[in-house]
Amino acid sequence: MIAAAKTNIACELLLLLALATLWGASYTFIKIGVETIPPITLIAARTLIAAAILLAVIGWRGLSLPRDAATWRRLLFQACLNSVLPFTLIAWAERTIDAGVAAILNSTTPIFAFLLTALITRHEAVTTRKFVGVVAGLTGTSLVIGLEAFRGIGDQLAAQIAVVIATVCYAGAAIFGKGFKDLDPIIPAAGSLISGAALLVPASLIVDQPWTLTPSAQSLTALLGLSVFSTALAFAIYFRLIQTLGSVGATAQAYVRVPIGVAIGVLFLGETLSATAWLGLGCVILGVAAMTMPAGRAVPAVVPKG
Repeated sequence: MIAAAKTNIACELLLLLALATLWGASYTFIKIGVETIPPITLIAARTLIAAAILLAVIGWRGLSLPRDAATWRRLLFQACLNSVLPFTLIAWAERTIDAGVAAILNSTTPIFAFLLTALITRHEAVTTRKFVGVVAGLTGTSLVIGLEAFRGIGDQLAAQIAVVIATVCYAGAAIFGKGFKDLDPIIPAAGSLISGAALLVPASLIVDQPWTLTPSAQSLTALLGLSVFSTALAFAIYFRLIQTLGSVGATAQAYVRVPIGVAIGVLFLGETLSATAWLGLGCVILGVAAMTMPAGRAVPAVVPKG
């Protein structure tokens, strides 16, 4: 029995590593995808494909989507915070910044979630440990962006700020998403992706006219990887870990996801980070750990994004 328990734990930890890898890889998928696919069309396709996969899973599990208009209005708002705005902003930003930089900046979601909570919703206590995490995370973000940002110059400043805005959107989505606790987790995941696709697909048809595009095989492969693995499959693994590892599974992967995201960009895209960016990476990991590490008891789980 003890051996079986150890085997189960090992399997869950492997799934945890797989989840961190899938979300860490999303930044590289996006970087390759936007080389020949415009950001809006890339993200429209991402949400549409992932939504179709999750719909198939819902049907296989014998579940059904909500039928009331009020829930769908909430899902539409969740989609704006959770996919439409942040997915598009990150895709646009990665046309000029490295995937590793995007991964680091985007990892500060828990920090901005705490700031929004402390300043607006105030449903969680402000602790010294969390305050230290905020300071470390914001310091790391500033180091990654670079000191030139404070002088108002830098070719990549607009793209870096776009990723930070996307991260704030994710933080708002994490707070608003707690209102779906009465639903099976896969329902709001699929519902928000469906709502996001409903907004993005028409925008893609109007803005990009995708029938005129000639995407490369590499970009199409990256799009499939982003949709199938870093979106649909990653969510499926996450929902399993919520049941088996609890909130620790939701937070622990964040510590691994950032260095994995950076490493994939370095290994497969030949990216490099400045000395201040490496220092910023350390500060961000420290800040996220301080913000999310359970203190004596489990904390509520928040779905991370990539």
